[in-house]
Amino acid sequence: MSSHSDPIRFDPNQQGPLHDIRVVDLSRLVAGNMLTAYLADFGADVIKVERPGTGDDLRGWREVGQSIHWKVYGRNKRSLVLDLRSDDGLAHLKKLICHSQVLVENFVPGGLEKMGLAPDVLHQLNPALIIVRISGWGQTGPYSHKPGFGTLVEAMSGFAYLNGFPDKPPALPPLALADMIAGTYGAAGVLTALRVSEKTGKGQVVDLSLFEPIFSFISSEAVKTRLIGKATMRAGNQSTHTAPRNVYACGDGGFVAMSGSMQSMAMRILDTIGRPELKHDPRFATNDARVEHREELDAIIGAFIGARSTEENLALFEAAGVTVGPVCSMADLLDHPYTRGREVIVELEDRDLGSMPMHAVVPRLSGSPGGYRREAPTLGQHTAEILDELSRLP
Repeated sequence: MSSHSDPIRFDPNQQGPLHDIRVVDLSRLVAGNMLTAYLADFGADVIKVERPGTGDDLRGWREVGQSIHWKVYGRNKRSLVLDLRSDDGLAHLKKLICHSQVLVENFVPGGLEKMGLAPDVLHQLNPALIIVRISGWGQTGPYSHKPGFGTLVEAMSGFAYLNGFPDKPPALPPLALADMIAGTYGAAGVLTALRVSEKTGKGQVVDLSLFEPIFSFISSEAVKTRLIGKATMRAGNQSTHTAPRNVYACGDGGFVAMSGSMQSMAMRILDTIGRPELKHDPRFATNDARVEHREELDAIIGAFIGARSTEENLALFEAAGVTVGPVCSMADLLDHPYTRGREVIVELEDRDLGSMPMHAVVPRLSGSPGGYRREAPTLGQHTAEILDELSRLP
């Protein structure tokens, strides 16, 4: 359990740097919620427009009896239930859009158009509106008509092919990685488009696929593949461009990660394991040679580390200035000196659990930090409040 005892109480009166930005969030599941969570943390008024009865599908991702994902990525938002198949629901949405700066949606391309809300129609209602359109494959191209879940994108993008060990099948990530990366890119896209809108008064469409952001993380592989004529095979925890780099088993069952990505660091590692003569061995003297002979090098380093406990290894290598660190579980991190001292994890009040640990606002701005205004709303919690606000707008 976390050592935090007194949870942070939400302060609805906090004003972040984006407090004058209203975001209409029509998206469901991860990428859109990640995007709008960033904006909400920094003060934007994010209004989740949800379906009657079920709401955002993220609410249905339940673990240990709780909608944990929703509680984390729904914080600082307001929930408005509208039936967009009804005339009244659509009218409320249009009026809300007229008084907002950003709209986020993740329908299959063409979904907005079927609702009569194509971008040109929306820009007639609100010329400065930023419209974020999230989809698996983008609004154009031969796959634009296909639904795209992160799993399919992680598989097709090249990520899964690279991830894992060479004697095992390709490995998907254990989290919604493509969605999370896309959401982060999307927040940057919104802020960029808002900057343009402030100068010109004109909105635009942010065409955000799930595929392109995760592909950008590994696109150097495209150059490498062309140069060598074949795709890079999975290398487990090793690296195909620097060595040594791996996760090594300690004698007590723990693991440490180590990276010798600079020549000086690799030489320091060889000194620390008591093998300075290897610095002059042609197999290990240069980075190219070490990569080619990384299995042999890892066997030597692994034997040294395996003869010592985790704490002994950490103390020894840290004293020598080697880049080494423990492999931590989330259970470790909940009460870790780093996460406590840096306040990486904050304990926030929660209506169901009393309090709940989750990530602090990222990144940290010295002059205009984000904050915690409200816990993730129950379905439709703010419907009456928001409709009353709309009734008083022209």
